[in-house]
Amino acid sequence: MVLALHAVSKAYQTAEGPLAVLHDIDLKVDSGRSRALTGESGSGKSTLLHLAAGLDIPDSGQVIVEGEDMGRLDDASRARLRRGTVGLVFQQFNLIPSLDVAANLSFHARLSGRDDPHWNAVLIERLGLDGLLSRYPEQLSGGQQQRVAIGRTLAARPSLVLADEPTGNLDEATGDAVLALMLELVADTGAALLMVTHSSRLADQLDDRTNLRGGRIVST
Repeated sequence: MVLALHAVSKAYQTAEGPLAVLHDIDLKVDSGRSRALTGESGSGKSTLLHLAAGLDIPDSGQVIVEGEDMGRLDDASRARLRRGTVGLVFQQFNLIPSLDVAANLSFHARLSGRDDPHWNAVLIERLGLDGLLSRYPEQLSGGQQQRVAIGRTLAARPSLVLADEPTGNLDEATGDAVLALMLELVADTGAALLMVTHSSRLADQLDDRTNLRGGRIVST
């Protein structure tokens, strides 16, 4: 089991008092499996993803990533996990504008000390980036940028991939192709994938599905 949430609750302080966002959440994702996280806006999906990434810590319960309790780690230790163990894919791509495709692809792997030229070459071929390595993000289409973003994440061989609406800025055909590539590569590496999506159609392409409503799991 790569990711496990046990009785996780989270609230944020507002001018009107505490706002409960997640209530007593239990969830797991195993190695080599993919799980879609669905629900309406405000249901707690992004908060759950942030907790899994160690970008925030729960008020109660445990978030366990590869045996590490996120709530017991300091900021530096959680950042270390994000550099290697946890990979993030965002809707907005978040490529570094001043770096070309080749440098963007290897950026996280170099930070984590996991840069592997052979694996990079495999990713470049599988993602169809061979002719784009010297281009910069502004010279790429949305689909190309997201393929680079996926390659950058997988280059460090993370055990857990967290994706937040990774096809949200793409048209349906391009989004389907990008998701298929990501699912294929994640399965090949044995990583676990937790993906937030508003689309039931996309969610159905993953192994498992958890639906949130009002910060609670209503189906899984």
